Amino acid sequence: MDVKSALATQGYAATRPATAPKAQPDGAGAAFGNLAGDFAATLKQGEDIAQAAMTGGADPHALVMALAQSELAVETAVTVRNKVVEAYQEILRMPV
Repeated sequence: MDVKSALATQGYAATRPATAPKAQPDGAGAAFGNLAGDFAATLKQGEDIAQAAMTGGADPHALVMALAQSELAVETAVTVRNKVVEAYQEILRMPV
């Protein structure tokens, strides 16, 4: 029994570097992370300009532009979410 646990421990230690997360994601993970960061930055910028416009610190043109960018970002995110849900449902409908 002790030999089996030692072998399992050695096997786990040997595969541990292969399963460790990378510091910088590659490919689609990095692209998705950048996309999410840009989305959050767009919404934050829209909120900041809206607050500045309420206190008189921004012109109305900048407010309209920021709101349009925020609306476009949200519509894009909703469209991507709908496509992901649709793909997931399609996978669920596949026969096993």
